[in-house]
Amino acid sequence: MKRVGTVILLAIIVLGCIGGIYYLYQKNQEDPVTYTTESASKGSVIKKTVATGSIVPKEEVLIKPNISGIIDEIYVEAGDVIEAGDLIAKVKVVPNINSLSSAKNNINAARTSVETARLAFESQKSIYFRQKELFDKGVISANEFDSAQLTYDQAQQRYSQEKVALNGAQQTFDIVRTGTTRGLGAVANTEIRATVSGMVLDVPVKTGNQVIESNNFNDGTTIATLADVDKMIFEGKVDESEVGKISEKLALEITVGAIEGKKFDAILDYIAPKGVEENGAIQFEIKGTLSKKDTTFIRAGLSANASIILARADSVLTIKEALVQYDPKTLEPFVEVEMGDQDFERKPIELGISDGINVEVKSGITEEDEVKVWNQLKPAQNFGGR
Repeated sequence: MKRVGTVILLAIIVLGCIGGIYYLYQKNQEDPVTYTTESASKGSVIKKTVATGSIVPKEEVLIKPNISGIIDEIYVEAGDVIEAGDLIAKVKVVPNINSLSSAKNNINAARTSVETARLAFESQKSIYFRQKELFDKGVISANEFDSAQLTYDQAQQRYSQEKVALNGAQQTFDIVRTGTTRGLGAVANTEIRATVSGMVLDVPVKTGNQVIESNNFNDGTTIATLADVDKMIFEGKVDESEVGKISEKLALEITVGAIEGKKFDAILDYIAPKGVEENGAIQFEIKGTLSKKDTTFIRAGLSANASIILARADSVLTIKEALVQYDPKTLEPFVEVEMGDQDFERKPIELGISDGINVEVKSGITEEDEVKVWNQLKPAQNFGGR
C-alpha cells in the first residue's frame, strides 16, 4: 500500500511539473505588450466653469396706465422700435359710479359756494360804493372807508377762489367720466405713451381688454414692455460648489443655442450674496453684461450657456492630463519618457493649470519628448495571410 501511495505522489509531482512547463511555454508564445507615445505641444489651456441661463435685456420698462378703463386702440406691436413719447395705446374710460357720484356732488357743492360768495361780493360791493360816496363828501372818516374797502376786496377774492374751485370740480368730474378734460391736451391720461426709447418686446393686452391703473395699492395692468435690445445681459445660476471659484470682473464666453457658430464676450458683473434652493441644491444668481462687437440680433429670453474663465494660459507646453502619473508616497506628478524602443524613463514634471483634459507643463519635458500612453496594445496578428 505504501508503494502505491508513493507512485501516486510521484505521478502528481510529474504532472504538476509538466503543467508548469506548458504554462510557461504558452506565456512565451503570447505577443509582447507595446505602448504608444504622445508628445507635448504648444497650446492654450483655459480653466473654466459653466453656468446655464438666458439672455435678457439689461433694463425692461413696463408701460402701465394711470387710469382704469378699456383698451380702445393699440398702435404698436412686438418688434416695433419706438421713441420716448410715441403713442402706444388709447384707453376708453369706464366711469366708476361711486367716483362719478362723488365728483358730481362736489360740483353741486362748489356751485353753492360760488353763489354764496357771489351774493356776499355783491352785497359788499354795494356797501363799498355807498361808503365811497359818503367818504368823498366828507361824511365818514378814512378809517371807516378803509374798513369797507378791505371787506369788499376780501369778498371779491373769495368769490374768485370759489369760481376756481368750481372749475377744478368740473375738470375732476370730466376726468372721472371721460378720462380727460379741456386744457390737458397731450397729457391726457387716456393716451398711453412710451416713457423710454427702445423695442417693443411684448404687448400683452388686446383691444377691448380692461386695464387697471397703477397706484399705491395696485401694480396696474402692463400694456407694453419696452427695452433697449442693444444692451443685453446674461442671467444665469451657478451651483454652490462653483460659486467660491468665481468673482466679479471675470471674463465670460456666451454661447446661444439658437445662434450657431457664435460666441459673445461678457463681463461678470453680479454674484448674488444669497443662494436659493432648487431641486435640493443651492443656486446663486449671476449676471454678466454682453459686449456685442457685431450686429447679430439676440432675441430676449434665448437660452444660453456662460463659460466663466477662471484662469488662462496661452502658448504654453501642454499634454493630456491622462498621461500624468502621481507618486503614491510623495504625490508628485511624473511622466514616463521613451528613451529607446519600448524603453521608458520616469521624469518628474511641474504642472500649471488644467482644463480637465489638457494640463500646462511648466518644466520637466520638452516638445521632442515622447510620453508613454497607458494603453497596452498587441501587435496585429496575421491569420492565414489575411
